Amino acid sequence: MGIFPDNFLWGGAVAANQCEGAFDEDGKGLSVQDVLPHGIRGERTAVPTEDNMKLKGIDFYHRYEEDIRLFAEMGFKVFRTSIAWSRIFPKGDESEPNEKGLEFYDRLFDECHKYGIEPLVTISHYETPLYLAEHYNGWANRKLIGFFENYVRVIFERYKGKVKYWLTFNEINSILHAPFMSGGITTPPAELSEQELYQAAHHELVASALAVKIGHEVMPGAEIGCMILSMPAYPLTPAPEDVLRAMEDEHKNYFFGDVHVRGEYPGYMKRYFKEHGIEIRFEPEDGEILKNTVDFVSFSYYMSCCAAADEDKQARGTGNLLGGVPNPTLKASEWGWQIDPKGLRYVLNQYWDRYQKPLFIVENGLGAVDELVEDENGNKTVEDDYRIEYLRSHLEQVKEAVKDGVELMGYTSWGCIDVVSASTAELKKRYGYVYVDRNDDGSGTLNRYKKKSFYWYRDVIKNNGETL
Repeated sequence: MGIFPDNFLWGGAVAANQCEGAFDEDGKGLSVQDVLPHGIRGERTAVPTEDNMKLKGIDFYHRYEEDIRLFAEMGFKVFRTSIAWSRIFPKGDESEPNEKGLEFYDRLFDECHKYGIEPLVTISHYETPLYLAEHYNGWANRKLIGFFENYVRVIFERYKGKVKYWLTFNEINSILHAPFMSGGITTPPAELSEQELYQAAHHELVASALAVKIGHEVMPGAEIGCMILSMPAYPLTPAPEDVLRAMEDEHKNYFFGDVHVRGEYPGYMKRYFKEHGIEIRFEPEDGEILKNTVDFVSFSYYMSCCAAADEDKQARGTGNLLGGVPNPTLKASEWGWQIDPKGLRYVLNQYWDRYQKPLFIVENGLGAVDELVEDENGNKTVEDDYRIEYLRSHLEQVKEAVKDGVELMGYTSWGCIDVVSASTAELKKRYGYVYVDRNDDGSGTLNRYKKKSFYWYRDVIKNNGETL
């Protein structure tokens, strides 16, 4: 027997807002991404602007058949993507859905099944309809729970025979760090109180649990998971103060998983709220709704960080969404993301020991500047040995975690084809096995070319990880 189970779900991941383009076609409304031309930390614009690469993406909306065929050639068992909420409900608060939006995902999921690929669908992947952000202040407003419920009922009924695996909110804990992109909250960060931020998180947690409840009613055979941005915090030194600081930093992320898996707020968070004057407003039904716990825990993993009690040492890593003190023992990518393969084994063990629920790695990859060259046969490709080494080193640690006894459902590397970066809105920050000929100035043919890593990953899947 090999290390990975025979039914292991190998594949890749993208998000609708980073690949589809066609931002104003077939009745689609605007999302928060359409006014973020420079990524997470950039200023948002009043209307979509031509310098926003996500408006066109990689034209997946029109080229999905070609791309799914490439994924099938690699041997994908699963393809993770998201449904753009504003394709289904252009403003977000309508009572009736946009049929053309629903039809697109019918075609997409049918195309996956043509090749035996299971769709893994994220319901909300940083794609809150812009109207809900501007008119309701996003998830800061409890009304979004009802709008989300309407949305999930529609897509569950529509795709119940086509989608078996679902995720509720992408990197749900990121709302604490990117409130507009993650939660559609328009209040300026400097004016946003922790009270408002954690109340918005509560609304998302209730909505997520409600989606699990509805999903199990509508699709008895479906599996529905949460999705967490994992970034383990190591103590910078062995000093007990640093160890406790690392524990406290990790609690802020564990909080979201704990509620999803255990169905109630953990004691350490209740203490934090009490000591910081935060009172979460629970409606009478919230406690019961939260008891609808997930079937599995999925997460992204790109990097780790350190934690220090001494505020003078709290220099934050420039590339890390969650901040954190840079680890002096690790190298970093071109964008400042620290590379820590062993951290993935650590995270897998931490989550498994804590939750005893099946785990799913749904994002992991290396963003890098790739150079398109010609091989000995005159074909265009990318000699991305650096990406192969990154992925191999991480997957070797995944194997170790499986040997440790971790129950792992699958692995979908991010983004299996070049997409527009969420953090920087750049196309030059490439992750894929497939190179897309498009540049940050909008030029390029949009032609697809197989990188060296394409063939490497194809072999990894074919041999179920035995060739690592």
